[in-house]
Amino acid sequence: MKQLVVAVILVLILITSLVKNSTKEIEDQIFVIKENIRPLKSELEDVLLEFNYLSSPEKLVQYQRQYFEKDLIKIEIMNIKEIIEINETLEINDLINKNSNE
Repeated sequence: MKQLVVAVILVLILITSLVKNSTKEIEDQIFVIKENIRPLKSELEDVLLEFNYLSSPEKLVQYQRQYFEKDLIKIEIMNIKEIIEINETLEINDLINKNSNE
């Protein structure tokens, strides 16, 4: 009877140590992944701040007034042309084809 109790206790100790080791390995992997994610989160926050702050229409209009004053003018997108060089000759095309839905 004592041998059975001792055997059960040894098996439980062995199982506990195996579970503890596998848990430690998983925790180490989680730590490494979190450490790899930390700089990416910081970079994402910076990029989102920059995007939201700099690309908002209000900010763009403010920057236009502040830095370009009257240098920029509005034009219709259909009036924009594309210049292509083919065999040392220049060809001027519409940037947006009027017949296509691009």
